Amino acid sequence: MPASTWRLRSDAWEYLRFAVKRLALGSDAVEVLASDSEIHRSLRALETIEMYWAGFGQRYVRDIGDLLEAGDYRTALDRIGRVVHRLRGDTVPDEPRDEHLEEQERTELSADSDPRPRFEVLVIDETTAADRDTMRADGLRLRAPADAFIYEFVVVPSADDAVAAVLTNPNILACVVRPGFSDHTHQPLSRDLRESIHLARAQVAEASASARSSLASVQRVLGLADTLAAIRPELDLYLMAGAHIEDLAGALTRRFRRVFWREDQLELHLSLLRRVSHLYDTPFFTAIQGHARRPVGVFHALPVARGGSVVSSKWIRDLVDFYGLNLLLAETSATSGGLDSLLAPTGTIKKAQDLAARAFGAKHTFFVTNGTSTANKIVHQALVAPDDVVMVDRNCHKSHHHAVMLTGARPAYLEAYPLNDFAFYGAVPLDRIKQMLLDYRAAGRLDEVRMVTLTNCTFDGIVYDPERVMAECLAIKPDLVFLWDEAWFAFAAFHPVTRRRTAMAAAKNLEQRLKTPAHAAAHHAQQERLRDADGNPAPDAVWLEERLIPSPDARIRVYATHSTHKTLTALRQGSMIHVYDQEWRREAEEPFHEAYMTHTSTSPNYQILSSLDIGRRQVELEGFELVQRQLDLAASLAQAIARHPLLRRTFRVLTAHDLIPADHRGVGRPMPLRHGLATMWKAWAQDEFVVDPSRITIEISRTGVDGDTFKHEHLMDRYGIQVNKTSGNTVLFMTNIGTSRSAIAYLIEVLVKLAERFEDEQSQRHPEDRLPLEAPMPPLPDFSAFSPGYATDDVLPDGDMRTAFFHGQQRKNIEHVLPEELRARVAAGEQPVSAGFVTPYPPGFPVLVPGQVITSGVLDFMAVLSTREIHGYDPRRGYRIFTETRS
Repeated sequence: MPASTWRLRSDAWEYLRFAVKRLALGSDAVEVLASDSEIHRSLRALETIEMYWAGFGQRYVRDIGDLLEAGDYRTALDRIGRVVHRLRGDTVPDEPRDEHLEEQERTELSADSDPRPRFEVLVIDETTAADRDTMRADGLRLRAPADAFIYEFVVVPSADDAVAAVLTNPNILACVVRPGFSDHTHQPLSRDLRESIHLARAQVAEASASARSSLASVQRVLGLADTLAAIRPELDLYLMAGAHIEDLAGALTRRFRRVFWREDQLELHLSLLRRVSHLYDTPFFTAIQGHARRPVGVFHALPVARGGSVVSSKWIRDLVDFYGLNLLLAETSATSGGLDSLLAPTGTIKKAQDLAARAFGAKHTFFVTNGTSTANKIVHQALVAPDDVVMVDRNCHKSHHHAVMLTGARPAYLEAYPLNDFAFYGAVPLDRIKQMLLDYRAAGRLDEVRMVTLTNCTFDGIVYDPERVMAECLAIKPDLVFLWDEAWFAFAAFHPVTRRRTAMAAAKNLEQRLKTPAHAAAHHAQQERLRDADGNPAPDAVWLEERLIPSPDARIRVYATHSTHKTLTALRQGSMIHVYDQEWRREAEEPFHEAYMTHTSTSPNYQILSSLDIGRRQVELEGFELVQRQLDLAASLAQAIARHPLLRRTFRVLTAHDLIPADHRGVGRPMPLRHGLATMWKAWAQDEFVVDPSRITIEISRTGVDGDTFKHEHLMDRYGIQVNKTSGNTVLFMTNIGTSRSAIAYLIEVLVKLAERFEDEQSQRHPEDRLPLEAPMPPLPDFSAFSPGYATDDVLPDGDMRTAFFHGQQRKNIEHVLPEELRARVAAGEQPVSAGFVTPYPPGFPVLVPGQVITSGVLDFMAVLSTREIHGYDPRRGYRIFTETRS
């Protein structure tokens, strides 16, 4: 499948090198070259794959086959070695035999050793072999020593092949479209790749049909350009034509960066290099490097700056030895000399934030150096006021609950569906969100509802469809603001399938959809079903059953917070806030900046800011490759556990069938990516919820140990494997862009060893003894209610959490009660009220909030938690509750 092409390509070349080396040394008989041999299967696969990669191509693969047929194994091995060394990131094979090389091959070998960063340029046109050779020769001729980067051409004849290339080859950073391309491929592609190509082209055709030109020749160029841009927004698109380019430029300028006459090879060359230099640019990181290299006298704060208090010390030089001198040379409190102020950026930080907005598809982006907890508080404070109602997922991170409390807004908690068998929650079904909005409308309080806050994706990998959620909510209240906590989802912006479920991509798609005449017509038709002639709404059941269509006048107001450091390259606590708000200038900009200054340090960590800047460079240049590899490695881990007999007996990989109720998924495959990219594409386009394939949750009941013990005593203490999230009977393994094939292999090796250990222990257990984890878990508790003293009314669920919080800070109002006594009070009919937050960590959402009624369900759940860290709960003194119930 496209997601694993990188691995198939690498493994095929590595195998060929191994097998042909044995032939060259005489270790294997020529029978290994039979037509059904692994060598020939590898060559056939590579002949298709290499069409979509630069440097070698189909003819190169065929030539290797001819050399093997002729028995010239040494020459074939040299040519295979050249590819393998390129794939490994080396230069060229040691001591290449060059007596048989032509002049062009000598030039290409020399280019292989060039250490400059390399990218690939896709050319879409019907060409001859001579045309392609000329194009590559011209590219080498234009290459200059002063160029910061080098590139090579990938030439394909059809639109289908172009889509296949950008889906499988992450090295492509630019596309040159020539109008002579054909529509369909003649390559023997896999069914999955063919279906993925069809889905990509059909999706764009449906979305942009109304904006196309009436000229067929222009329309096909537009269709291809739109498809390539939708798959890989970071791609630079150029049009190169031989006639009427003045007319074409006017019709196509929005899709293409430039339109060139066919003979303008030099201008194209310079444009390609300039564009990549823009992606490569890291204004703040470069400024920090420049500062570190300058001789500077420090007469201000930070004795550690320039290493002043460290390098001459007799006692703390190990700080320099461990972290390096550059860390200290870069430490400064200055905001001048090429640096900038995070609170009021006008220079390099502002530019770095603008580049991040471009990368993530936002209108505005802001760096945060003290984590997404702070980012969430900034957004809440900027957008809500005392007594506003915020509809918030009860199971979101504790920072949202704290933020609502600080602002004085009233939380109306949305309940996610519970996964009682595994002791964690899923996500909030859309019909529950719609029903709550309809309840507020029926009570005449819809105007109080200001914002909806949801976690996308959840800690356990449940992913919403933000575009659908926002569209249907805006159909009920067209000025709602949305905050999507994407702490664990920053990587998703850089893959064509996962991107559509990010907040920023959904906001852009929704904004474009609302502008179309087709949408306006559909909205008008639906309103006739939802309202009578007097404008009165139909019963709630009708609104819940329909897929609601928002008014064309609805306002798109979307915010996303990223723990960038969790899934992309950044130092710990490096985070971002992304904004896509049509009311930014009128309503949000000033309060946002006030909130930003409230929660942002006047002494931000410059190293964190630099890492956010350079991490943005990485995802724009190689994010697609890294995320594609991450997803593929996660799928290989899940597959290895499912197929290995011992692992299958001991562990069970939880799939969409375990984590998502049947009525909230449609495609039906338990792990869509294992069945191919096209299957995943369909699920992510259609289902209400999907599971992030980079997260593998393993059920461990048959081991006889709980998740916390498995995490600490077995994974970390025995084998040095770090995980974070566990429940009583599950462990979550998360891959990221830094995960390697070696790391996956090591994890599988460790799991096999542990499975053997557990199986051996259980073989000595008496058959009638029950495993500790076979006892049923208590149901997960829903949010009970705010006590009458803090509830807004007795109809709707919101309450005054801020008042409850500050009452709970006064010693005279509270007492501590141990669980046993509290359970007895509840059983006797009392309704004790929590005086503070009680938050198991991980996962980090409060089980109790200030002002909430404590129920037996909450106490049962807390009694069986295996989490060692519970914020707000003192095991010596018990729960903090109010001494009197406020009325």
